[in-house]
Amino acid sequence: MKNNDIALLQEMVYNAVKHDTEYADIFIQSGVSHSIHYEDGRTEEITSSNTDGCGARVIAGGRTFYSHTPGCSARHASKALSASLDSSGAGVLREASLPSDDLIEFNKRANPLDALIFKRIDAEIRKSSKYVRQVMFSYQVSERKVLIIGSDGSAVQDSRNYCTFAAQVITEKDGELHTGSERRSMAQLENFWKGASPDDVARAALNRALLMLDAKPCPAGRMEVLLAGDAGGTIVHEACGHGLEADIVEKDFSVYKDKIGKRVANEMITMVDDPTIACLYGSYKYDDEGTPAQRNVLIENGVLKKYMTDILSARSYGMQLTGNGRRQSYRSIPVPRMSNTYIMSGESEPEEMLARTGNGLLVKKMGGGEVNPTTGDFVFYVSEAWLVEKGRTSYPVRGATLIGNGPETLRNIALLGKCLVMDAGVCGKSGQSVPVTDGQPSMLVSNLTVGGSEECRG
Repeated sequence: MKNNDIALLQEMVYNAVKHDTEYADIFIQSGVSHSIHYEDGRTEEITSSNTDGCGARVIAGGRTFYSHTPGCSARHASKALSASLDSSGAGVLREASLPSDDLIEFNKRANPLDALIFKRIDAEIRKSSKYVRQVMFSYQVSERKVLIIGSDGSAVQDSRNYCTFAAQVITEKDGELHTGSERRSMAQLENFWKGASPDDVARAALNRALLMLDAKPCPAGRMEVLLAGDAGGTIVHEACGHGLEADIVEKDFSVYKDKIGKRVANEMITMVDDPTIACLYGSYKYDDEGTPAQRNVLIENGVLKKYMTDILSARSYGMQLTGNGRRQSYRSIPVPRMSNTYIMSGESEPEEMLARTGNGLLVKKMGGGEVNPTTGDFVFYVSEAWLVEKGRTSYPVRGATLIGNGPETLRNIALLGKCLVMDAGVCGKSGQSVPVTDGQPSMLVSNLTVGGSEECRG
């Protein structure tokens, strides 16, 4: 890092805030990534890329003006800031002689990946069952450093390292295809496989695909639904989390608008967003606006406590700054986003929760889905589920969907398990994707609507 160059940029950003300009900042990043896609017994694609660039933002009159450019020197940053100021009508920066040396330096860069391991795992998976038709793997590592300079005089830096391995297995029986998938994602490189292996991930995908071969169509109706901890945090993230992001609230798109201090969930529910947890996929030291990361209790004992904010929403609506301003890259403006979001664990044992389910559904893995944050209504697909009869698992079912409402579901949680499970993923919003982690213990939801196959209705 070039301290003198950074000091010059700090002065420029500080001086940019005048007249109708309320805030300004510069975001600089330097990164590298490598990825491999393996399919049908061969490596289909190997890619490597560098993502060096900077963006400058000016907030004036409640509007945001943004400019970005490749390159991560003081000269590039000054150019981007001048363009944003010009767009805002606040004029341009005084020409200055700035160096073209990169402001961010790497002592070590992520190494390219070795694809030979895929061939061995592929062969073992195919030998495991005659029903295997296709095996796919993807593996990606990336390393990024960022520097954020704010008009408040701050200049902070952060490092983000990510690694993801994903496996997908397709099986076929009697002309019907079934897919099983599994992934492992963490914000670290060196110890990524500590406690697990790529074989474990691939076999989990295989087992899920094989299980669906003999699964029966899921019955439909309102029933007790037991969501296993490792089902994934779809309900936490989609049905609840997005509605607590301040820009969604500002636009009157959130069912949680004007609910601060009011009960929005069962009193046993405490929901947290915490980017400070080491090595989780949504972790960081500073957010992408330079705000220090912090643990935020969003819902406490069923009462809504706060929304997740970025600088713009916090300034515009007098909200507390929570450190949730995130962006995909230097080409994007920051917006309020979740990081590591989870519901805290309870006291119930697995056996007790299964017994209380009675005749219902055990969901062991969630898929994708849709949610309307304005109403909280959702439809989520289920990748793996078991019918529960008289408090015991009976047989696997396929074609299940969960249909409900986020706030209503939070109110109808009857039991929370002891074991909290964190599930990593990628969140899309405003045309941007960022790494996140969602977590939950096992949760027993009363009277939830389950959609199933037509032949089982009634």
